[in-house]
Amino acid sequence: MTNYWLMKSEPHVYSFDDLVKDGSTHWDGVRNYQARNFMRDKMRIGDIVLYYHSNTKPPHIAGISKICKESYPDITQFDQKSKYYDPKATKEAPRWFLIDMEPVTKFDAMVTLDQLKENPALEEMLVIKRGQRLSVQPVDKTHFDEVCKMANIYL
Repeated sequence: MTNYWLMKSEPHVYSFDDLVKDGSTHWDGVRNYQARNFMRDKMRIGDIVLYYHSNTKPPHIAGISKICKESYPDITQFDQKSKYYDPKATKEAPRWFLIDMEPVTKFDAMVTLDQLKENPALEEMLVIKRGQRLSVQPVDKTHFDEVCKMANIYL
């Protein structure tokens, strides 16, 4: 069974265009336990991701990617020079995990946060709920399908 997700990245840090150019990437630096648990315990190869550009004007979904490698320890937690270093993490007991993803399709036109909020079919979608700031969040299949419809993408 395929799961659906929304994952946020700031486009100046790593954009959907960067993912397309690279062909795949690992999703490191997640330091929220709930987001980590989604990646570690729930994400599977083939799961589909709405790639969301945050901290930009306007915030928007830029495209679709998919999980191509299931969770493994995030190496940045062990690197003392990394801003994601965690002194409590050990190789025997890692605290942080990541996944790998690859691009599926770029949207011809972004689907903005305002457009998501204006669509009554998406009123329960987590990304539009007040106070919902998780960088990794599940998406209902019906919401995923509606976003694809808004972007004129039919998978």
